[in-house]
Amino acid sequence: MRALLTLAAVTLALTACSNDKQTPMPGPPSGGSDEGDWKDNGAFAACKVDTASNACGSQGSFDASGCTPGGLATLELDGVYTLHVRARNPRYGNTYSFAPLSMRLAPTGPQSAGGLNLDTRLVGVAGRNIFLSASRTEGTNGVRRRSFLGCQSPEPGRLQGCFVECLNGRVEGEGTFDAKKVTVPTDEPESSGLERVSETPVTPGLPVDVYVTHGHAYVVSLGGGLFVYDVRDPAHPVLTEHIQRTNDTYWNGVWSHGDALYVASGVRGVIVFDLTDPAHPVEAFATGGTRTNVHTVFVYENTLLAASPAPTGEVLVYDVTTPLSPRLTGAFQAAGFDAASSYGPHDMFAFEGRLYVNFWRAGYVIGALEQSGTPRQLGSYRYAHSTSHASAVARYGERIIAFEGGEDWGAHLRVLDVTDPASVKLLGEHRMREHISIHNMVLSGTKLYVAWYHEGVRVLDVSTPEAPREVAHYRTFRPDDAGRGESFYDGALGIRVPGDGYIYTVDSSRGLIILRETAP
Repeated sequence: MRALLTLAAVTLALTACSNDKQTPMPGPPSGGSDEGDWKDNGAFAACKVDTASNACGSQGSFDASGCTPGGLATLELDGVYTLHVRARNPRYGNTYSFAPLSMRLAPTGPQSAGGLNLDTRLVGVAGRNIFLSASRTEGTNGVRRRSFLGCQSPEPGRLQGCFVECLNGRVEGEGTFDAKKVTVPTDEPESSGLERVSETPVTPGLPVDVYVTHGHAYVVSLGGGLFVYDVRDPAHPVLTEHIQRTNDTYWNGVWSHGDALYVASGVRGVIVFDLTDPAHPVEAFATGGTRTNVHTVFVYENTLLAASPAPTGEVLVYDVTTPLSPRLTGAFQAAGFDAASSYGPHDMFAFEGRLYVNFWRAGYVIGALEQSGTPRQLGSYRYAHSTSHASAVARYGERIIAFEGGEDWGAHLRVLDVTDPASVKLLGEHRMREHISIHNMVLSGTKLYVAWYHEGVRVLDVSTPEAPREVAHYRTFRPDDAGRGESFYDGALGIRVPGDGYIYTVDSSRGLIILRETAP
């Protein structure tokens, strides 16, 4: 399931997103300079892909003459690597796009490359090159193969080379890649300022989000459905209900309002559950209709916001004055948004009558929540190759400050002054390792709690918003856990701080982890 979901995301990146340069982008933001999460400095390696005389995806389809002789002799061929792939789809001309991937290498046992099961691993004489190839059968679509030729290692734990993706022997994407090993920092303890209270596996599927209310934690899992845990004793969560639906396996977000629980479904829109008995939710309603693809949900006062990335890429607005009976009142889409070349909205935040939407490549978009139900755009903040993904907003005196993060290679935290939506200013940034992405965040008082994928849970003091300062962390990522390396989106994903003294996070391999802050 992890591989299948990763495959869908990357295939989109190598096709639809290859048109990024055709999407109109505004000039640089007001205030500080923002050059994006990364720069395109051209090919990562001197090797080439040539399928004219050799089968697509075979070792012979790569020209390794430009590789550094012996340049890979000391490379560690084990562990988890994340990859930044620069590729083009021949059907879209010479425009290159970028996609994040992952691979897991090991002396024995399961290995993967680009989200597919590795079936070929060859190391050249004297470490001259490394060839990795992975494939899967996709039902009636045929066989997809991804192959990688590593030809240089500019530093320990780093591999650069060429990439090709084939479908039934036809080139779907080809280019170069830059890979870095995800290591456990030797100068950092597993935790600091946070202690683990409990850890509960969530199977089947891939846990991605959690919401805590009524003394229960509601976890949604891609491919696994909804898991309900009684957490009145956080040290001993008890599973009270597990709900799955046939042919409806993509449940990615969850929120609660009153006695209603809202689950984001990729097939049926927003699924509404009755929480009269919190331990045993009962499905009451699904929004469905023509807008069935919902990725995340957010509740503000009596308004339910649902991010619907397809087919038109918009935020759906529902009146939930009666929580169990959402009523669609409008929709919001970024000005100039092109559904054909930019993934739609991922997440939303509402504050003091304004709507803040992470519109992926269309940037961070700000609107006014209107009584009519259809928000009105007030401004936006965009940066090169944006993948605007999550945010949190608060008032600091006369200023309104937004903390925003993308989801990509190089993604990091941005601090924005959004007091005037028409002139958003970059105030500060907080970065971690470039090959590890930020994911979700929760702001509680002057602390920002961030689920930072492989970096785990990071707690930042944002009392001075321009200069976020880490004050606590808990590393959830362990390279040897089952499932590691099957996706770039690996590690801590969902996070909630409900105010009961605990931090709830879900990790892609470890499940539900409940943490508690310790005295400094």
